[in-house]
Amino acid sequence: MIQIFTTGGTIDKVYFDANSEFEIGESLVPELLAESNIHTGYRLQGLLRKDSLEMNDKDRVLVREAVTSCDSHQILITHGTDTMAETAQALASLRHKTIVLTGAMQPARMRRSDSVFNIGFAWAALQLLPAGVYIAMNGEVFEAGAVRKNLKAQRFERT
Repeated sequence: MIQIFTTGGTIDKVYFDANSEFEIGESLVPELLAESNIHTGYRLQGLLRKDSLEMNDKDRVLVREAVTSCDSHQILITHGTDTMAETAQALASLRHKTIVLTGAMQPARMRRSDSVFNIGFAWAALQLLPAGVYIAMNGEVFEAGAVRKNLKAQRFERT
C-alpha cells in the first residue's frame, strides 16, 4: 500500500478572482490519480495546505514524523516546488523507505498543468526506485541533496 501525504503547493492552488490571487485549496490528488486510472493501492493523508515558500523547519519536522511513523515503505509526497529540495534534504537520512516528492509548475485546476503527468510519473518511479529519497518532476528523477529548482528555467536540475 502506497502512502500519499499532501502538503499543499502549486498543485493544489485555486484562483480566487474576487481577490485576484491563488490560495491552496482542497487537494486534487485523488482526481489526478483517477485520471491516471489509479483507483486503489494507496492511502491519502493531508498534512499541510501551504505554499512551499511558507513552509518552515517545524513543518518539515511534521512531514518527517508522518513519514517515519507510517507503516508503508513507499511514500509519495505532493509538495510545492519552491522548497521541495529542502524538504527532500530534510528526509534524506530516511534510507529504509522509498520516498518520492512531486508537485506541479502550474495548478492542477489549470488546463495546461503538468500535474497529471507528474503524479503518474512519481507513482511509477516510486515503485521502481530503491529505498531512498527522490524528487520526480517533469520526467526526471533526482536524488535528495543533489537537486535544485532553477527558478529562471522553471525546472529542476542536478547540483
